[in-house]
Amino acid sequence: MSQTEFTINTEGPGLYEFTGELRDWLSGQGTGLLTLFVRHTSASLLIQENADPEVRTDLTEFLHRLVPPSDDPSMRYLTHTYEGPDDMPAHIKAALLPVSLAIPVSDGRPVLGTWQGIYIVEHRLAPHTRRVAAHFVG
Repeated sequence: MSQTEFTINTEGPGLYEFTGELRDWLSGQGTGLLTLFVRHTSASLLIQENADPEVRTDLTEFLHRLVPPSDDPSMRYLTHTYEGPDDMPAHIKAALLPVSLAIPVSDGRPVLGTWQGIYIVEHRLAPHTRRVAAHFVG
């Protein structure tokens, strides 16, 4: 069993890949199961394509259209608005997307598809420092 925490600095809404850092940490860990958990209520975790950056752009835009800022007329029903127009929509997006992932590990490498990467998804407009707890059991 091994645990660590990854720190990912974000620059606003989008997907931030940290697969490389995970691979470095897992190297030599053996075979088992990795669990990741994002320690924030306005960010998420995803396994997604890492070959074409347009996928990240399109996902970010889709989430923005799905859940616009609270100052958008379609969101006037929201009551939690005092932390800014991006706050409650960020909580909604985090409720829709996973905040934890379970990933098989074989010989110290995450078992991912050819084009899969592991991302933190930032839902807030301002830069943030996000923390992801990692727990490996071999």
